[in-house]
Amino acid sequence: MDTAWMPASAWSTAVPDWKDRIRKRLPLVPDLPLYDEVAEKALRIFKRLRVPDIIGTPTYGEACDEWVFDFVRVVFGSYDPETKRRALREFFLLVPKKNGKSSIAAAIIVTAAILNERPEAELLLIAPTKAIADISFKQAAGIIRLDEELAKLFHVQDHLKKITHFNTLAVIVVKAAAADVITGSKATYILIDETHVFASIAKAAEIFVEIRGSLAARPDGFLLQITTQSKTPPAGVFKAELQKARDVRDGKFDFPMLAVLYELPPEDAVDGGWKRKETWGHVNPNLNRSVSADYLAGEIATAEREGPEKLALIASQHFNVEVGLGLHADRWAGALYWSTATRKGLTLDTIIEQCDVCVVGIDGGGLDDLMAIAVIGRHAKTRTWLHWSRAWAHNDVFERRKEIAPRLLDFEKDGDLWVCKEVDDDVTAIVDICERLHLAGLLPEKAGIGLDAYGVATLLDALAERGMAGELTMAVGQGWKLQSAILTLPRKLKDRTMQHCGQALMAWAVGNAKTELKGSNYIVTKEASGAAKIDPLMATYNAAMLMFQNPEAGGAQRSPWDDPNYSYEAG
Repeated sequence: MDTAWMPASAWSTAVPDWKDRIRKRLPLVPDLPLYDEVAEKALRIFKRLRVPDIIGTPTYGEACDEWVFDFVRVVFGSYDPETKRRALREFFLLVPKKNGKSSIAAAIIVTAAILNERPEAELLLIAPTKAIADISFKQAAGIIRLDEELAKLFHVQDHLKKITHFNTLAVIVVKAAAADVITGSKATYILIDETHVFASIAKAAEIFVEIRGSLAARPDGFLLQITTQSKTPPAGVFKAELQKARDVRDGKFDFPMLAVLYELPPEDAVDGGWKRKETWGHVNPNLNRSVSADYLAGEIATAEREGPEKLALIASQHFNVEVGLGLHADRWAGALYWSTATRKGLTLDTIIEQCDVCVVGIDGGGLDDLMAIAVIGRHAKTRTWLHWSRAWAHNDVFERRKEIAPRLLDFEKDGDLWVCKEVDDDVTAIVDICERLHLAGLLPEKAGIGLDAYGVATLLDALAERGMAGELTMAVGQGWKLQSAILTLPRKLKDRTMQHCGQALMAWAVGNAKTELKGSNYIVTKEASGAAKIDPLMATYNAAMLMFQNPEAGGAQRSPWDDPNYSYEAG
C-alpha cells in the first residue's frame, strides 16, 4: 500500500468512545491537527451558500448545526496547502433520512469546486440511480443560481448535468451508476450519494475500484460517501464499505478516513430500544431542524399499525438500525428465533464428531437457481439437532438475478456458497458430502437423504454410483406436506433444541421466507419469495422431515462418548 495513504498517529480518526459520545450527543469528530486557515476558509464559503429547497433559502450557516460544520472543517482542513496533499483521503457519513444529507453533499461538492486548485479538475457526484442523480444535480445547480457571484463563476448545463468553473475549467459532473458508464474516471473529488443502494448493483465493486483508482495520482483529491442505512441487511459493496468505516471508527483499522456514523450502540437498539424518544436525537443530529420529533413519532405509530415489515423500514431509514432477519408480516415464524439459536464454533466437522445420526436434505434447482444441501445431526448425548448448510450457484444466477449477485458473492467469500465452473459441480460436491456421512456410518439405512422429487435424476444417478441408492434416498413431499417442519422448527429454535452454525447464507434464506395459508395448511413457496432465494431453508425442511422419523444410524453404532477423553460443553 502507498505509505502516503497511511496517516500519522496525530491524524488517527479512531473514536473508541463513540458509544458514550452518541448517548451524550457529543461530537463524533475527534480532535485533529487541521490546517486551520484552509478549514476556516472552506467553512466560510460553505456557510455562505444558500439552501435552494428551504422556504426563504437560508444560508447553510443558518440552516445547519455544529455537527455539519465539524465535518466540513475536517474534509477541507486535512489538506496541506504547501505539499498539496491530504492527510485524510476518504470520508464516510452515515446519517438517517431527513437530516439534510443530499443538501449537505451538494454544498460540499460546490465548495470543493470553488477551492479547487487543479486546472480542469473533475468533481464527480455519483448517485446509484437516475432519480437520485437528478436530485443531486438540481441541488448543486440551485446553490449556484442563488448566489450572484457564483452564477458568474460557473456555467450550469442542465441537459448535460454539468457545472463548469469558468476560470479553472473544473467540472462538476453528476452521474447515475445504474445508467451511466463510470470507467476510467480521472476525478479529483468524488462524492457518492446513498452508498447503500449500490448493494443491488451487480458491478458496484468494479465501480468502486475505478473511482478509487482515479485518486491514485491525485493526492489533493478525496472520496466522500454520504448514506443512510440499507433497507435490507447490508450486502455487497455497502456491507464492505460500512464495515471498513466501523473498523476505522473503532480503532481496528488504521486508514486515512474520517468515519462519522450516527447509529445507536447495538445494545441500545435491540428489542425496540430505538423507538424510545430519548434516543432519537442521538442518531438524528438535525432533530427539530430538518426533521421533527412529531414527524418521527407519527412514522413509528403508522408503521406499528402496518406491521413489522414497515417498522423495520422506518428503523433503518430514520434511525439507522441495521436490518437483520426478514421482519415482513408474513415471515416464517422461525425467523424470530433464528439468530438466538446460533451455536458458536459449530461446523460440519463438529456435527460429524458429536452426533450419533445425521440426515441430509437437498433442494435442487435449474441453472438460474441455487442448489442447496442441509445436514441435521442429532447430538449423541443431548439429542439437540445441529444444523449446517451450503449452496451452489451457476453463473446464470448472477446474470439473471443481478439484484442479489452482490449478496451471493458475500456468501461465496464466507465459504457457504460455491460457484460452479462445470455444470455438475454442485451434484458432485453434494454427493461427496453425502458419501462422507455414509462412510462415517452416520446415515440411517432408510430415508437418510431427502430430496424434492422434481429435477433430481442426475443427483440420484450420482448417488447410486457411490453406493447410495434404494431406500437410503427418499422423495420428500413439498407444499403443505412440509407443514410439520414449517410449524415445528420455530419451537425447536426458540428452546434451542435445534442449533445452527450462524451462517449468513441461512439467515438470508430464513429472512426471505414468506408463509401463505392455503386451506388449513401453512406453506412456504419459492414463488412467493421471487428472486430472494430460500433454497437452503427448503433443504432444511427436507432434512427435518427425515429427522422427525427418529432415525438410527445404519453403520456401526458409534458415539463420541465411547472416548474417555471426550467432553461436551453445552452451547
